[in-house]
Amino acid sequence: MPETDGAPGSAPRSQRSGSGGQRARGGASDGSRASGREPPLYGALDLGTNNCRLLIARPAREGFRVVDSFSRIVRLGEGLSRTGRLDDAAMERAYEALSLCSERVARKGVDSARLMAVATQACRQADNGAAFIDRVRAGTGLRLRIIDPIEEARLAVEGCLNLFDDSAEAVLVVDVGGGSTELSWLRRAASGFALEGWMSAPIGVVTLAERHPEPTGAGPAAIEDWYESMVIDMGEALSHAPIDPALREVFAAGRAHLVGTSGAITSLAGIHLGLRRYQRNLVDGLWMTRGDCEKAAARLIQLGPDGRAAESCIGPDRADLVLAGAAIMEAVQRAWPSERVRVADRGLREGLLLQRMREERRPRRRRRRR
Repeated sequence: MPETDGAPGSAPRSQRSGSGGQRARGGASDGSRASGREPPLYGALDLGTNNCRLLIARPAREGFRVVDSFSRIVRLGEGLSRTGRLDDAAMERAYEALSLCSERVARKGVDSARLMAVATQACRQADNGAAFIDRVRAGTGLRLRIIDPIEEARLAVEGCLNLFDDSAEAVLVVDVGGGSTELSWLRRAASGFALEGWMSAPIGVVTLAERHPEPTGAGPAAIEDWYESMVIDMGEALSHAPIDPALREVFAAGRAHLVGTSGAITSLAGIHLGLRRYQRNLVDGLWMTRGDCEKAAARLIQLGPDGRAAESCIGPDRADLVLAGAAIMEAVQRAWPSERVRVADRGLREGLLLQRMREERRPRRRRRRR
């Protein structure tokens, strides 16, 4: 989705939150402001299968305040599921976006020690992923780290914690990426929400759309069958979730909810709200029902490729991927039935920022004199 300056992050513990504003709660306290010194800048860069995203933020009393943001669709994983390698044109798109990120980081004066740059599924999976990371380091100075799925899932949860409903018994965080979908199940405990289990499904919007190309010139029945085939494909992947089946009953009984973090759910939210342009402050933190999600997906199907491209909340770059994202969310809601889903226009980058800021706040142990 389009980036807006001032995207908030999250809390290190669960708390109720509205739809945002410009601050992320629960990060680092703004202790330096009281002493007259401006807090340092931090940066978080996420190179995914579909997008390249950057946040630059400064610690604030309630967490952090974003001072710059960047997002570009690069489709780094285009064709990866067929070839096992990053395509030359895709790497050029990603390299150009990363060069722009490097310029922004330098222009803002972010210290290299406070820049967290990570790459996810595309670089994990590709035979030449590590070589591309080396090329980026040599050409731009950016030191990207390829993270594993469990760290990706943990950071996505970290970025969404303050959207959890404290009265819920369990929460499922769904991070739909371009090449994979990370799912994290959490159960309420005495000290907050504790991780019950997680999985990384090897299906994202890019891989699913490539497996199931949208039929051209087909009638409504064929289009419905095409969409259903994507839902079934994702449903098969979810059937292998290493989670106690008893937890599903908590969801079916209405004592749990979903949190969706990605363009998959924010696109549905934009359509649901009928936005003429994407407005993050209206989308982030929004509660949607399962019926709302299904109606938005039906609307996207009805629009067709050209209609979806004309929607300002989607645009031509994502018109062929948005229904794959809707199908993934539909499959999750069938497998883990929940009437409520909370929309999160936040996730991994916010988690990176909060993690690094907290690390710098921890007091260092003094060495004992001998």
